[in-house]
Amino acid sequence: MRIERVTLKRRIGIPVLAMGTEKKNRVCLARGRTVYLGPAIEDTANVSEFLDFKSAVNRLIAKNPKVIACDLHPEYASSRYAQSLAREGYVLKGIQHHHAHICSGMLENGLVNQKVIGVAFDGTGLGTDGNLWGAEFLVCDYRNFRRAASLMSVPLMGAEKAITEPWRISCFWLWRIFKDEFLELPLPLIKKIKKRQWEVIKTMYLAGFNCPLSSSMGRLFDAAASLILGRTHSGYEAQLARELQAFAHKTEFADKGYRFAIRRNNAMFILDPLPLFREMVSQIIAGRDKAEIALSFHSSIARLIHGMSLTIRKETGINKVVLSGGVFQNGLLLRLASDLLHKEGFAVLTSRKFSCGDYGIALGEIAIAGGVE
Repeated sequence: MRIERVTLKRRIGIPVLAMGTEKKNRVCLARGRTVYLGPAIEDTANVSEFLDFKSAVNRLIAKNPKVIACDLHPEYASSRYAQSLAREGYVLKGIQHHHAHICSGMLENGLVNQKVIGVAFDGTGLGTDGNLWGAEFLVCDYRNFRRAASLMSVPLMGAEKAITEPWRISCFWLWRIFKDEFLELPLPLIKKIKKRQWEVIKTMYLAGFNCPLSSSMGRLFDAAASLILGRTHSGYEAQLARELQAFAHKTEFADKGYRFAIRRNNAMFILDPLPLFREMVSQIIAGRDKAEIALSFHSSIARLIHGMSLTIRKETGINKVVLSGGVFQNGLLLRLASDLLHKEGFAVLTSRKFSCGDYGIALGEIAIAGGVE
């Protein structure tokens, strides 16, 4: 098993072994400016892959870390193994997933003693409120973070089923706009859905059964792709989002995209995509080209990043934006958002050597748990 060695731009104050997350895991240990990276593990919940994960941990723990860091989610295999190590006497620190995403980008870019606007967009991560997060605007440094804005949380009807059957999330948005009349809309997606299926899912939602709340940008991409492409199922996570990106590349038509409704809830902004879905439905029915709708959707998300970053900069004076999380593996979105931010004079930081997705989470855990000097 190969352990990769990488030199950081900054020094980690306390030796830390970071366990990473559940899927797309890469455990790592840092001492000073040196990081030792274990192999890429696709899913630590898989028995054979967990053994590879455990082997990497055992090799790295021989380097005598002072702290073990892990994801806040207590049911991840990586977190459970960290808990077992804590019982052997190691200090254990739980790290919030999206804070780790942003700090991973900060550490890679050598930042220290400063706050950033962190835009963390991904599929899922446990939030400090017990709900699933995934589209977060954070004001943070390595020590602390504040949730400045978030996508509106919606129910994942059927929990993980909503990932492989994204029509469930699309239909939630359509139902929210049109109630049950959405089933009569002349949309390609609707033709593939059985009314009885929807009734079962709606009953589940109204009863509050197996419908965890999520603010995930990954799930928003899934829902939009399901609606635009007329697809009900996904073979793997982010499959439809990748296909939507491919469609968007088929056109050079550009507009400002669709609107979000933005409201303030105490100290945080809630970003509601209901107007976005309403406008997309109208354009699909009117026969607008799928590629143009796909590009307009990407433009909408880029302009949301741009607008919220301006709002947060006005309130805080912070001029650095870190873009991180698996959604930013979408090169089109990354380019559109970066271009808009650069035009406003923001310093835009992303991950290049390390992954902006979950393979880079452990690096962020190290930065938070060990301190950066």
